[in-house]
Amino acid sequence: MAPIEQYVIDAVRERRKKLGISQEQLAHLLGYSEGFIANIETTKRSSKYNLRHINEIAKVLKCSPRDFLPKDAF
Repeated sequence: MAPIEQYVIDAVRERRKKLGISQEQLAHLLGYSEGFIANIETTKRSSKYNLRHINEIAKVLKCSPRDFLPKDAF
């Protein structure tokens, strides 16, 4: 997995936890299966977010998609 992909996963996880939202709750709010977020957040799988996911997550978590991206390129 590329560093930028891991950065996005970590940023989403941090925001989700800060808001007290479980993996299952976020998946439900997004309309995905219960294991969707867990599959992405686990280091044992190569699943990752795409731009559509990031945009939908930003809507649900009431922030900007930019909040999940680094300030500078890697």
